[in-house]
Amino acid sequence: MDRDSGPRVPEQRAPAQSGVSELRFSVLGPVRAWRGGESLPSGSPQQRALLAALLLRDGRTATASELIDGIWGEDPPSQALAAVRTYASRLRKVLSVNALVSESGGYAIRVKRDALDLAVAQELATEAEKSRAAGDRGQARLLINKSLGLWDGEPLANVPGPYAENHRARLEEWRLQLLETRLDLDLEVGNHAEAVSELTALTAAHPLRERLRELLMLALYRSGRQAEALAVYADTRRLLAEELGVDPRPELSRLQQRILQADAELARPSEEPAPAPQVTRPAQLPATVPDFTGRASFVRELGGQLASAEGSVMAVSALAGIGGVGKTTLAVHVAHEARPHFPDGQLYVDLQGAGNRAAEPETVLGAFLRALGTPDSAIPETLDERAALYRSTLDGRRILVLLDNARDAAQIRPLLPGTAGCAALVTSRVRMVDLAGAHLVDIDVMSPEEALQLFTRIVGDERVTSERKAALDVVAACGFLPLAIRIAASRLAARRTWTVSVLAAKLADERRRLDELQAGDLAVKATFELGYGQLEPAQARAFRLLGLADGPDISLAAAAAMLDLPLQETEDLLEALVDTSLLESAAPGRYRYHDLVRLYARACAGVAHAEDQGRVGQPPRGAEGPDERELALSRLLDFYLATTAKVFAIERPGDRLVAHLEPTGHAGLEFTDRQAAQDWFYAEAHCLLSCARQAAGGAARLRPAVDLLWAAQDLAESGANSKVYEAVAFAALEAARAVGDARTEGRARTSVTNVHLVAGRYEEADEEAKQAAALARGAHDPAPVYWSDNDRGIIAFIQGRNEEAEAHLGRAREGSRADGNLPGEASALCNLSRIHVAMGRTAQGIALAEQGIAMYDRIGHPLRLANARYALGVALTQAGRHTEALEQLTEALDRFEANRQRLWEGTTHFRIAQAHLSARRAARAAQHAEQALAIGCIGGDRIRANVLVTLGRALDSLGQADRARACWREALVLHEQSGAPEAEEVRELLAPLSGAA
Repeated sequence: MDRDSGPRVPEQRAPAQSGVSELRFSVLGPVRAWRGGESLPSGSPQQRALLAALLLRDGRTATASELIDGIWGEDPPSQALAAVRTYASRLRKVLSVNALVSESGGYAIRVKRDALDLAVAQELATEAEKSRAAGDRGQARLLINKSLGLWDGEPLANVPGPYAENHRARLEEWRLQLLETRLDLDLEVGNHAEAVSELTALTAAHPLRERLRELLMLALYRSGRQAEALAVYADTRRLLAEELGVDPRPELSRLQQRILQADAELARPSEEPAPAPQVTRPAQLPATVPDFTGRASFVRELGGQLASAEGSVMAVSALAGIGGVGKTTLAVHVAHEARPHFPDGQLYVDLQGAGNRAAEPETVLGAFLRALGTPDSAIPETLDERAALYRSTLDGRRILVLLDNARDAAQIRPLLPGTAGCAALVTSRVRMVDLAGAHLVDIDVMSPEEALQLFTRIVGDERVTSERKAALDVVAACGFLPLAIRIAASRLAARRTWTVSVLAAKLADERRRLDELQAGDLAVKATFELGYGQLEPAQARAFRLLGLADGPDISLAAAAAMLDLPLQETEDLLEALVDTSLLESAAPGRYRYHDLVRLYARACAGVAHAEDQGRVGQPPRGAEGPDERELALSRLLDFYLATTAKVFAIERPGDRLVAHLEPTGHAGLEFTDRQAAQDWFYAEAHCLLSCARQAAGGAARLRPAVDLLWAAQDLAESGANSKVYEAVAFAALEAARAVGDARTEGRARTSVTNVHLVAGRYEEADEEAKQAAALARGAHDPAPVYWSDNDRGIIAFIQGRNEEAEAHLGRAREGSRADGNLPGEASALCNLSRIHVAMGRTAQGIALAEQGIAMYDRIGHPLRLANARYALGVALTQAGRHTEALEQLTEALDRFEANRQRLWEGTTHFRIAQAHLSARRAARAAQHAEQALAIGCIGGDRIRANVLVTLGRALDSLGQADRARACWREALVLHEQSGAPEAEEVRELLAPLSGAA
């Protein structure tokens, strides 16, 4: 056969026609072609092989001989040349004569470079390399992910011939290199916990690829799983010896030694140059005021202190003074002036030390670490660990930390950088004489000249110059306090019809009071009185009443309910308060008080809290009586209860719980869809929980407060709000016990039962549920009775008391049915299905779960349908019907994600891992088990231990015996701590190791 003979036509290099420009091709998966959005036929496998060979030459000509060798190899058919011509002719008809050209005895495809997915992937990878070299790791990761996203399965899938086979191997190797680079970047930016799951699956698929093993060891070590990291090395060394007869490469061995030595440098990117380019440069300073006035000596003194931080020990300057004296304004101004000395960034936090809700140091450290680029997964739990990581993260950087409104030295000590080149500015109402090494600065009121200058800058020269004496009277009446001057001047600036004399006359009556309140915080009250005294009656009432609420802020709708006013009128009042600086606009439609302003507002309302009395003195005239204050707080509680009940009804259609709640005077908000209801619920979580806790402090509002917790039970399972919900639930229970209200105590114990269940404290949960049922029966309150039976059935099942569990769940089903609560009945059915499966009645268990799903489907219950599919998935796994089980569990996972039930997401990943393990898909099982560990599960440490057991079984199946045992050891510790019976199973898994020893 003459392979060199072929078409002899003139070379064609005409520009692409419009039809050609619309062509697109893929080789990173099946070989396919499109024109615009239309898929084009690519023909037989050999024709696709020809198309692939031409596409992979990037427009260069392939001779007929090269194409024949590439498609058929050393044993081509006798009519190979004719076949090539036929394939080329067919492709030209499909594509266009301008796309596939004949030249120089061969063929070429001439299209734009970005018409081929491989070319696009290569371009993205090149740009990623440039971004990484420039220090932009986030952009590099994004570009590599886009490149990897172009793969659609095996490259050149089902394309025959040696040419395709060689390129398939090359492309697969390149894909793995891209994955390794992306994972390396993941670790560099701190996403180690998230990377463990993917690396576990990849090492299972490519067990001899040492770079993946190295990345997995590093990811595990940075996730606090040192024993597993070392176990990966042991597994790798054994596998390489058995399979290849070689030792691990030197890089892997060095990493093992560094892990054994707990090398602190492993906590930071290993390839980061020195000095490292900072991924995150925080710039958190609040804006400095444009009319900053005076304080020249303080600016020079503090500026000199901050400048001295360069190349020396860490500088700390602590500013002290009464509220309203301008500490924050001065500190922010000085900090902005000092920014050139701190090129690596500035951190800022309001520590809220003047109120009774001072910021916790561990919370502040978490926020600072995030601002410095540390992902949530890498932030430890304890204060000491966070402080240590914070100091390590600041090491080598020059960062200024502004700690505003501190309570005392103890609050700020963990927040101090402690390294040369960094500095801290602290403001507080108290002198921090016990803060070792701090440069203390006492801030006094302004001088008369500075006070007048500040007043003039706000009001304007023209108005002040003509009434200089009146202006001096105004600033004197303000006690020369900057905040008081700013409030008074802002009011005057906003009223063009007023003269300075008018303002001075309005303030004249206040001078006696200011003279009497010259010391300490009492001057703060006098400052606020200047603004408060100028409010209209309706504004003053709003100011007083809204300050009663305990939440971190308040929404416009909640404020309207509390004030018992229309929405628009409420917004006008609140915006007027914002204008006078007595209220802050936290976000559109949300408002908050400064902590001292809230104390003053409560004093104005006549509240005599013990912790407030010494700060704000006696309530002024105009204070509300106890009845009006109670009514305002009751209206707020009504609003939250009514609206939360609406959300509950949308989330759980048909559930009778809403019919058993306390009646409310407020109708609650209306929602257009489930998404809007969920958005409101989770946005208001802290506010409604604060409202419930506040209401639990008095008998009058205790019942609706407990009902609010009951209706907001999803917060207990959400993960993000679980701890806060738990604290409020315990407080409500204590209050209910104190007043002796059996009905309310029974419902409170129902909420506390749920809290214990989520945390995995099953003995405590069982006791609470038992008492809740007894109290509810005595109070003729049916819902908590069958709720408690359902909970006790779950607990008995978990503890292996299956017959008792079946009896409880049977009663729960009957109680739900008697109350007309279809979702409650469906829940009992799904839980009963688990019992039947555990007792070997798998077919009945599956049938019960399917009944539950049918009931949820009938009533349109999207959230609990996820629980039903979860139960069916578990039953199908037990029955060995793994494909069906995974379908149900995947559907449940999607629904839990849509409903923001984070802990249920983790629990479902655990069950998916079990299903994959039962189906002998160990790599997939390990991947989902890792995701369950990263997210967390319902059931606390006991379920975490079960996840570790499953992960260990999967790893053992993958030949990673040492890492498997590390998982089992950790699981054994957790089970022994909780006294769980599963501990014996884990001991048996570890027994071969003990015997070998």
